[in-house]
Amino acid sequence: MEIKHFSFATTESSRFVKIIRIIFGLVCISVAVFWLVFNIKSFKTDGMLWITIIFLSGFGFYQIWSGLGLATKFIEIGTDYIRLKKNPVLPHKAITAQEIERIELFPMNMIFFLKSGKRIMLRFGALYQDRNKNIKDEIIIFADINKIPYEIIVEKL
Repeated sequence: MEIKHFSFATTESSRFVKIIRIIFGLVCISVAVFWLVFNIKSFKTDGMLWITIIFLSGFGFYQIWSGLGLATKFIEIGTDYIRLKKNPVLPHKAITAQEIERIELFPMNMIFFLKSGKRIMLRFGALYQDRNKNIKDEIIIFADINKIPYEIIVEKL
């Protein structure tokens, strides 16, 4: 089985957009540094100044992070592991087949029950139903290969 990679991004970013994000992030950080240097000399530094500097710096770092491609959410299914990144800021989680006790597949999410007692939930978006079906199909293939029990649960309204 080859490695399957599914991105949760709604649109793919071109190289031009990534470069613009990095430049915009650098501009935000430089404006924050300028405000810090320019206003630190005045005696009227208040909370709003610090909130502005923190916001501009955080937004700038996020834009650079996103421009470098490190903020994309994805699921990667290999032969004996699943790599999952649900949050654009936090690092990905790697789950080996030996760690998974069972899998429950719902129409709009799936839950991985680990042998350690933890549960990892992956929520799907409602926009791309074909991608969600492809991910579920690959998870079923993964579970069959690694002999992991799974249950497909149909919710009725």
